[in-house]
Amino acid sequence: MSDRKKRVDPIPDEFAGYEEAAEFWDTHDTTDYPEAFQTVDVKAEFRRRRYEIEIDEDVIKVLREQARMHGVTVSRLASDILRQQILSTA
Repeated sequence: MSDRKKRVDPIPDEFAGYEEAAEFWDTHDTTDYPEAFQTVDVKAEFRRRRYEIEIDEDVIKVLREQARMHGVTVSRLASDILRQQILSTA
């Protein structure tokens, strides 16, 4: 094994934009720059859980149209309809 250190390109002071930064980090490894990063403690709490369900194409088309007419998201409308249906049969 070689004792020579791997040559590491310096991190540019600035990137022209997100694309340039992405190109740089696509070809460089953050572990080669330990002095450029610091560890931080983060506390996160989930406020809501989201679930994914499969919906037939004809149903989603109607949901999209009704959501647009009511000025809400498809997710909000679907949740409201499901909640209403579940509560009325409970």
